[in-house]
Amino acid sequence: MLTGPEPQETGGERTVSSCTCMDFSMRVHQLPHAIAWKAPPAMVMPAATTLLAWTRLLRAADLASRHCADTLRKLGLPPPEWYDVLLALERGGARRPRDLQAALGLEQYALSRLLDRMVKAGLLERTPCPDDARGHTLKLTIEGLAMRAAMWPVYAEAIEEAFGARVGEEDRAALARLLAPLAEPASA
Repeated sequence: MLTGPEPQETGGERTVSSCTCMDFSMRVHQLPHAIAWKAPPAMVMPAATTLLAWTRLLRAADLASRHCADTLRKLGLPPPEWYDVLLALERGGARRPRDLQAALGLEQYALSRLLDRMVKAGLLERTPCPDDARGHTLKLTIEGLAMRAAMWPVYAEAIEEAFGARVGEEDRAALARLLAPLAEPASA
């Protein structure tokens, strides 16, 4: 895992001193110890507040996601990713996997394995695509629709516990406004 200086307490605020590398994500794989990395001389470093906000955003998202997944799992329900697929198909009707990939923002290989498991569980049905003999479409089964309906009350309560009950209404509105530009792909 990439590491950098730990946030420091200064006058009641936590700050991060400048660094050449920072642990931007809990999901970054650990690099071999033999690799030494030095920043290029013209590298632009994010401000300390940017790094602090970034790490808190990732940490908060990770903790909330894990709480929701654990809550569903403890009650014998599938993970949140299954709910997202079920909801997308309920709202948009039968779709091709590539359309689901675009809608959900999942990598193709991860989505493919997820869809295979959901078909095997009887929640989705694959049918040949009428426009492309090599492709297929996915649609909800009655069991898939029932599973989505069974998952929502549990998932909703977990979201409320992880986020809604811990952050006031005004702050939730401000956070939604602040995150809006980050919820869209960055322009290249």
